[in-house]
Amino acid sequence: MTRQLLEGLPPIADHAAQILILGNMPSVMSLASQQYYGNPRNGFWRITGDIFGFDAASDYEDRSAALRGRGVALWDVLRQCRRQGSLDSSIEPDSMVANDFEAFFDAHPAIDRVFFNGAAAEKNFVRLSGIDRPLRYRRLPSTSPAQTMRYADKLAIWREALG
Repeated sequence: MTRQLLEGLPPIADHAAQILILGNMPSVMSLASQQYYGNPRNGFWRITGDIFGFDAASDYEDRSAALRGRGVALWDVLRQCRRQGSLDSSIEPDSMVANDFEAFFDAHPAIDRVFFNGAAAEKNFVRLSGIDRPLRYRRLPSTSPAQTMRYADKLAIWREALG
């Protein structure tokens, strides 16, 4: 079976961003809607809404603006890959192309912390990005519904890191 070549989404960021949250690659639902964390079962918007005090059910532009207003940028490690379905484990390793993080960090010089939304994002960033900058990096539990951790536990870890 031939896996589909997928293109990621542009970052949500402004020049004043101090924090970058990185996923691995948008899900099928996210790519179809052209919105990060477009699967309503993904806990990302609920978690960040609880931490930063915005309504996770508001429209995408308002949620995106709320993150930017808190100095948070959002992007994915992969710019391109081949994958069937949405699971990170379904991505063909040889098809992975990372986003241009050198250019991104040059354009967003205030970023000093990078948080990975799950293990795959961290692993692929380290393997593919070529970045060697003095930033603080931390992996957080994935907000994906495939990550079977209680919501309250995920929220507590994310809140401690971002709050």
